[in-house]
Amino acid sequence: MKRNLKYFLKNILTQKELKLVPSSFDVVGNILIFSEFPKELSKKEKVIGNIILENYHHIKTVLKKTKKYSGKFRIPKLKVIAGEKRKEAICKENNVFVKLDVEKVYFSPRMSSERKRITDLTNSNESVLVMFSGSGVYPLVIAKNTNCKEVYGIEINPIAHKYAFENVKKNKLENKIKLFLGDVRKVMPKINKKFDRILIPLPKGGKDFLDLALKHIKNKGFIHFYDFLHEGEFHKAEKKIKNACNKLNKKCKIINVVKCGQYSPKFYRICVDFLVTK
Repeated sequence: MKRNLKYFLKNILTQKELKLVPSSFDVVGNILIFSEFPKELSKKEKVIGNIILENYHHIKTVLKKTKKYSGKFRIPKLKVIAGEKRKEAICKENNVFVKLDVEKVYFSPRMSSERKRITDLTNSNESVLVMFSGSGVYPLVIAKNTNCKEVYGIEINPIAHKYAFENVKKNKLENKIKLFLGDVRKVMPKINKKFDRILIPLPKGGKDFLDLALKHIKNKGFIHFYDFLHEGEFHKAEKKIKNACNKLNKKCKIINVVKCGQYSPKFYRICVDFLVTK
């Protein structure tokens, strides 16, 4: 979006209202989503939404989040404030197409560069596992852009899993991606396989699955562990990893700690890349 949204609203809202207009939002395909929308602007939401549609022609639907990510599947509640009354979108990211319902499937377009980073780390002929694979975006990006051997994805949300299957077919990656529906704790033992690289893209509660990842990683394999932490507290993620390793008599080496999203002042989503050496 070349011009700031406030530019198009300057003759419509008061100066006080203009200051409240959110400066950040997510775009998934042709859907724009406000994560934070002030209550003070609720009576003007339709006006704001229509201004977006008039000036950003690639946007067809404007949504606002009415309830934050919650529940078993970590999904939000969204309200259409302007445009087409739908919540399904198709977006292109890192050379793949991803279709999903933004209210029924967890997805963050802000993680696009992080998905590219993981892809760049993936070596030829690796077997990769993505725990909590959602609509399949991590498996899709890795399978499409690397010479890995295979990518496994496990997802408990049946709607997300259905979209993932559709996305794998749409991107013609059936020969490299294997998808499983269910709880990772029940599915992984049945797979009975070890991997060169495992992703745990679940920032809230991911530490509870470190033991599972450690049991299914090959010697000298890499694990990518995500967490939400304040600046200056990143060592807590490293401590969680080392505690999990000690319990299973594993040895690990922290390779990198990367900021991959900021959610409030000095509060970040981070990823710890670590190597399991025993």
